[in-house]
Amino acid sequence: MRINMNPNSELVQSVVNVPDLVQVPDQLVSMAHQFQEAMMMYTCAIREVKTKLEVLNDELSVRNQRNPIEMIKSRVKKPISIVEKLHRKGKTISVESMMENLDDIAGIRVICSFVDDIYQVASMLTSQDDITLITIKDYIKNPKPNGYRSYHMIVEIPVFFSNEKRQLRVEVQIRTIAMDFWASLEHQLRYKKDFDGAKEISEELKECAEVIAQTDKKMLSIRQSIADRLI
Repeated sequence: MRINMNPNSELVQSVVNVPDLVQVPDQLVSMAHQFQEAMMMYTCAIREVKTKLEVLNDELSVRNQRNPIEMIKSRVKKPISIVEKLHRKGKTISVESMMENLDDIAGIRVICSFVDDIYQVASMLTSQDDITLITIKDYIKNPKPNGYRSYHMIVEIPVFFSNEKRQLRVEVQIRTIAMDFWASLEHQLRYKKDFDGAKEISEELKECAEVIAQTDKKMLSIRQSIADRLI
């Protein structure tokens, strides 16, 4: 359902900050307030995890004399994407179903300098006693067929509100700068793949993924060689 909305209307305030013209899934219109509350909770969960990552980055910058984390990006899944994913899974379209069945509503992407930083940051984050590790998908050691590499975790964290504590799940993706650059370009191809030459470009990207993996490995080796000579 496509709706022209007054910026001051209750529905606009209930869903999120949006443009004047926004696509609101029919299934969520009747539960706008509950949806807004759930999105607020996931935003707070992102804030909690980001703070932990920033603290780790500060600590490691002092210990190792460099920052392992170059950048932290975050997002909350869009309403239409939530509905589409629930539909694909064959699940009920509701806020309760969303929170029970989707692990990637809240997402954080951590961009690191080197591959070993990825595993160090992941280990330090999940070793904290209020973080529960739900799943790991290591696409660095086991790349996807198209060449995609990244380290994915689903973690659960307690978030304290005025009258309750909620355990909320956050997807954390950790990758190098080169992996992120590759993934951004592959994302464009994936959503605009119906054009002449798309298959050839996909093959070129796969080749680039191998080159990037070797470059990441070589850069790590060079960094370690520099560190050894400075001891």
